[in-house]
Amino acid sequence: MEIRNLLAEHWPAVKSIYEGIVTGHASFQAFPTDWPGWDSRYLSHSRLVAIEGDRVIGWAALAPVSTRSVYSGVAEVNIYIATGYPGQKAGESLLKALIDSSEMNNIWTLQANIFFEYDAILKMHASIGFRLIGYRERICQTNGVWRDLIVIERRSQKVG
Repeated sequence: MEIRNLLAEHWPAVKSIYEGIVTGHASFQAFPTDWPGWDSRYLSHSRLVAIEGDRVIGWAALAPVSTRSVYSGVAEVNIYIATGYPGQKAGESLLKALIDSSEMNNIWTLQANIFFEYDAILKMHASIGFRLIGYRERICQTNGVWRDLIVIERRSQKVG
């Protein structure tokens, strides 16, 4: 597996992974967007793909948490892995590379909102230095079901 910068040419594979997560169990995104919509949602740096052979098996990108300049060093982590590739360390590899990229781009805090029941994902983040910030109970609905979130963050030891 290789981690590379996510480019526009990867969009069909990224969109395919996105379409696989629109079950409402991994994302709040109700439907995949088009490339311009996706491109405008994420920071121009810190966009990565995990590639196995010639197939994109996962992607990661940072989204700004605010347009206010005081939050310019705070970003939200987004990582998604294609169906059929869990347990192959793609998520961990992407997250570590995303941290490195974020620090090279002056991001001092990474945050993530994770559905309460995803213990393995929470453990993976914790093993890389994320800490619990809090819980958000019944904060959103997916497919008509109220969902709880766990909010985690990682402060850089190199930036900020």
